[in-house]
Amino acid sequence: YYTSVPGSCNFERQDQEWTTVCGFTQDTGDDFDWNTSNSAVMGQTGPDTDHTPGKGQHFLYANSSAQKEGNRARIITTKLFPSSIGVCRVRFWFWMFASRQTGILKVYTVEEHGINILMWSSSRNEENKW
Repeated sequence: YYTSVPGSCNFERQDQEWTTVCGFTQDTGDDFDWNTSNSAVMGQTGPDTDHTPGKGQHFLYANSSAQKEGNRARIITTKLFPSSIGVCRVRFWFWMFASRQTGILKVYTVEEHGINILMWSSSRNEENKW
């Protein structure tokens, strides 16, 4: 569901409905897509459930198992978020247990002239948890 905090969302939705409800869109210029799933679909390659104890079980994932090095899966916010003075926070949970196909998770902001600015990245999660 969507709350009053800009960008706040979970993935307890059907199929691609999360893109509309959460204000995201799949980048049509990337190589593969993000999808929602739960442990029943992900099997042994992912978490048992999402990060919220007892509340939900679906999460957004990019399946890199069939991808080659350099392929990208990218989602973009469709809603503009107001700029802040001094402080801007992006909060999310991720599960990125290292495997042969694990790439780099990156978060960018786009400045007013359209230049992507890398804000955060992680190449792996040392622990098998959120």
